[in-house]
Amino acid sequence: MDDTDPSFLFPNRPLLIAALVILSPMVLPALLRLLGLFLGWNLRRKTHATREAILQLLKLEREEHDQSSTHAHENGDSDWEKLDSDVPTTPADGKTKLPEDRSWDGIIGFFHPFAAAGGGGERVLWAAIRALQLRYPRATCLIYTGDRDMTKSALLNRVHARFNIPLDSSRLALVYLSTRPWLLASTWPKFTLAGQSLGSIIVAWEALGKVVPDMFIDTMGYAFALGLAKWFFGSGMPTAAYVHYPTISTDMLSSLEDEEGTPLTRGLNAGQGRGWRGKAKRMYWRGFAKAYSWVGGKAVDVVMVNSSWTGGHIKELWGSYRKDENKDIEIVYPPVAVSELIRRIEVTPESESSREPVLLYIAQFRPEKNHTLIMQAYAHMLKNPSTSSETVKSSRLVLIGSVRDDGDAKRVYQLRLLANELGIRDRVQFVLDAPWETVLSWLGKASVGVNGMWNEHFGIGVVEYQAAGLISVVNDSGGPKGDIIVEVEGGLTGFHATTVEEYAVAFEKALTLPEPYEVRRRARVSALRFTEEEFARKWIVQMEKLVAMTRR
Repeated sequence: MDDTDPSFLFPNRPLLIAALVILSPMVLPALLRLLGLFLGWNLRRKTHATREAILQLLKLEREEHDQSSTHAHENGDSDWEKLDSDVPTTPADGKTKLPEDRSWDGIIGFFHPFAAAGGGGERVLWAAIRALQLRYPRATCLIYTGDRDMTKSALLNRVHARFNIPLDSSRLALVYLSTRPWLLASTWPKFTLAGQSLGSIIVAWEALGKVVPDMFIDTMGYAFALGLAKWFFGSGMPTAAYVHYPTISTDMLSSLEDEEGTPLTRGLNAGQGRGWRGKAKRMYWRGFAKAYSWVGGKAVDVVMVNSSWTGGHIKELWGSYRKDENKDIEIVYPPVAVSELIRRIEVTPESESSREPVLLYIAQFRPEKNHTLIMQAYAHMLKNPSTSSETVKSSRLVLIGSVRDDGDAKRVYQLRLLANELGIRDRVQFVLDAPWETVLSWLGKASVGVNGMWNEHFGIGVVEYQAAGLISVVNDSGGPKGDIIVEVEGGLTGFHATTVEEYAVAFEKALTLPEPYEVRRRARVSALRFTEEEFARKWIVQMEKLVAMTRR
């Protein structure tokens, strides 16, 4: 036989091909797994020097500020004792006990590319870091952020001013990212969900390519970033996700079918399921939901959600991939400055005289926050011929929020134009990028708190309204409906609405309550469920599971 004939080597080619086809489902995943582990090993090797340099720089920072650092740590110790008092924690083995020690000195990586934004998600990030600094004072927190124009000191000063959260600078480092534009919706005008998820993989690759931490935590909802970390490092990289809002949900899918819904009442995609484009979008969303569910369910060791609404959707999407009894999905309500608000804002029968007929909306100027709905409803209330209350006629609408980028700035401009068109320009006030003291001032003198977002995942601003004694008018959906604005002591703490007309009616009711103090008092009682201290306790319980994984 001619030994140049390939059949000499492979005498039964059909059988070989059949064997390859049969074995490929087993062989290819194993090869991909090995490829990922090799890339992860290479990243650890290449970034080791950077990791050591960061630790050395932080050590020098502590030495240079030894006296103030010692003072900060002493305060931290007392704060931790207060935080830990009579609160057992549950480690990975399921046994209840108090924390063994505080000596763990690893590196905790937080994937939060928009760390300088001033929203509720950022409050969670910084409150989580604060809790970790108290629990593990020798650990180092790395924040992977795209805010390259902001120094660490400037960012921490901003955090303190906006959220009143003090942090130990010598236990915290920023890792700057250049690929953050891949996360912007404007980068992906088509197939935005898939595009931003792909973008999160690109940004996470850059992050891990700069410094590899001992655990990797996503606090913005980028499940695919955690999937990349698991592919690189497997069980050697414990992962956690704090989910504010599922990237896709069954509510989003159902909103496509809603013939009567509008972007004002049922989200930005309401009623878009018609025709061949709608069918294609539905198929695309369902396919994306399957990929999102698989990655989130498989790649995340510890899952925390911020509300029962988010928890229900995440369990529905990820639950089938999380059969392990140690992989529960825990509700950890976001931290709200309830204690400070109670301390600094008086809610008594006597303080009613200091309240002004102001409707206050605290929210970033993002499309989904639906400022348009609130402004239209406010104008509708004022133009209602049956409105005779002097309180309503003298009312004002105040919009407080951070402006993150040019897109937000344009939306504020468009809202100013809308106020002019609706004839309420002199009744609407915009307060942009306000420091915490300014926010406190408005919370102390306003009468009504407003939320307009459909399916708001939680609603930190709504809890702030309650703690400050405001009467809330919120969307009849999501966290504000299910978790926050509920009956307390058998009485209401606020109102729910959906349409322009419903909001207008609720605004008038809230402004003209015959006994507003009792509603304000019950609202404040309700807010006690969402304190910063309660968040810190629950957060540390989950973090101890990750620390236990690093010690295996």
